Amino acid sequence: MKILIIQTAFLGDVILATSVIEKLYAFYPDSSIDFLLRKGNQSILENHPSINEIIIWDKKQHKYRNLISLITKIRSTKYDYIINLHRFIASGIITVLGNAKHTVGFDKNPCSVFFEKRYPHLISKIGKQHETERCLKLIESFTDSTITKPKLYPTERDFAKVRNYQNDIYICVAPASVWFTKQFPKEKWVALLRKISAKKKYTVYLLGAPGDKELCSQILIEACDERTINLAGELSILQTAALMKSAAMNYVNDSAPMHIASAINAPVTAIFCSTVPGFGFGPLSDLSSIIETQELLNCKPCGLHGYAKCPEGHFKCALSININDIRVPE
Repeated sequence: MKILIIQTAFLGDVILATSVIEKLYAFYPDSSIDFLLRKGNQSILENHPSINEIIIWDKKQHKYRNLISLITKIRSTKYDYIINLHRFIASGIITVLGNAKHTVGFDKNPCSVFFEKRYPHLISKIGKQHETERCLKLIESFTDSTITKPKLYPTERDFAKVRNYQNDIYICVAPASVWFTKQFPKEKWVALLRKISAKKKYTVYLLGAPGDKELCSQILIEACDERTINLAGELSILQTAALMKSAAMNYVNDSAPMHIASAINAPVTAIFCSTVPGFGFGPLSDLSSIIETQELLNCKPCGLHGYAKCPEGHFKCALSININDIRVPE
């Protein structure tokens, strides 16, 4: 059986989509599973043992010319199933024109009326379904109703790359986010690092993409802790996962590093500023905790993804979080 999974959204969405890969492979180990994602996210699935081919869509250059090429390639493969986890029109067009025997997706996709099967994708601030559960609903009719967690596969080379950082007991901190209102403020991270430093037992690694290096440098300077090391931009995503896996704790925003922790079952403390866990994107690790403001704010949550600045101008959802509420391992 030939299967194509489509998820061309953000990195965290791709990580959560691995729950679908795990479930499909468990039921159909002889199937050929391909995965379509946006250019820039492909490294997260490198060496994944259950994926036959990673198909990359470059959305930034010649987006629609590349879309036509993709559809041509997908049509020629003649998939048995196209499973669309994305909720926007371009992926819907690929699904409809992909020449698959069966097509499945969410009813929020504008093209879903032409899918063979479509399912609701319900998000509310008091929701009880995790995004992985919503995604797994799409394949429940030809698998079963059990829940499968997302999973990443760092290689031995990835683990070897970070081995020298694991000589002492350590904590990882990923302070950045694509969205400003999802990001715990710099001064709050500095306060947390000072709290960790007071334990006098942990090395701290600041993690992030190359674009996060400056933020991490500023935090490092202000925290003034010689046991804190800036690794932003130094590790690949899977190397980051390998390092996070053995950390005493990983402190993250509601962002991709939280989902990385979930996919390797690493201990994680997730700090939610403008968003809420009820949206269905919270941590899934066995050892996980969620930190939010204790103030009742009418403006929280202000949106699903966050904003470039606080719509109300005060950013109380982040600034009112008490550092004393964030536990540091003993």
